[in-house]
Amino acid sequence: MTEKLTPHTAALLTLAPLLWAGNAVVGRLVHDWVPPITLNFLRWSLALLLLLPLAHGVLRPGSSLWPHWRRYALLGLLGIGLYNALQYMALQTSTPLNVTLVASSMPVWMLALGALFFGTAVTRRQLAGALLSISGVLLVLSHGQWSALLALRLVPGDVLMLLATLSWSLYSWLLARTSAPTKVRGNWAAFLLAQLVFGWGWSGLLASGEWALSAAQPIVWGWPLALALAYIAVGPAIIAYRCWGVGVQRVGPAVAGFFANLTPLFAALLSAAFLGEMPQPYHAGAFALIVSGIVVSSRR
Repeated sequence: MTEKLTPHTAALLTLAPLLWAGNAVVGRLVHDWVPPITLNFLRWSLALLLLLPLAHGVLRPGSSLWPHWRRYALLGLLGIGLYNALQYMALQTSTPLNVTLVASSMPVWMLALGALFFGTAVTRRQLAGALLSISGVLLVLSHGQWSALLALRLVPGDVLMLLATLSWSLYSWLLARTSAPTKVRGNWAAFLLAQLVFGWGWSGLLASGEWALSAAQPIVWGWPLALALAYIAVGPAIIAYRCWGVGVQRVGPAVAGFFANLTPLFAALLSAAFLGEMPQPYHAGAFALIVSGIVVSSRR
């Protein structure tokens, strides 16, 4: 049974989007210092080292995780390997604000995947909400000029972020239908580590391909990059996951979902503060459309 939304729970659900927005800004800041897929691999390598002392028992040979390894390998590929790598690749050519606004259309893709592959019925209200949210995404992609849609040429980062959003949507549906093994059930660190250990392997393979198939840029090592890696490994990868998990358990995903759409607002503020990328009026319009779509589609 869900609880009433308290200030403490609201703070937890607000902290997670703030950290995720910071992840987008940091990914943009370091895009000249480290290749994007390599950045993803370094991030999850650090997160893996931090989680091992908390939940290493889930990886023991006799753990109840291993009979379910195929499902967790797929979850690791979609949620850790592909989603984060595609997001960092998107930030090579797109802005944190655009990336987070495009990602705000995720409930629409979840709705579509649920109807197509998981037997979930779609109501008229949900369709109306989907149209509003898609309109917000198109507003971002057209940079506020609807007439430009006829000759729209997408920035590569916008397309990559759409692919990342689809990957996370499929991950979420599979996650909702994954029963946690006994060793994992009720332990947030073990549940994350069970996915992360496979996702880390996938991200390593993708990083190897990045270096083998292209003339990857050299890594510019130094304290700025080290601090950036520490942030994205601890904040968005571990702390945000924990805060979000507690908040969803307390008030349910329907209420928590509204807080996720604070991410582009925080991204706009952080981009203005650290990158000098000021938001445009069409960004505000897109944000309003996306949030309106989610509100309409989620009302009973």
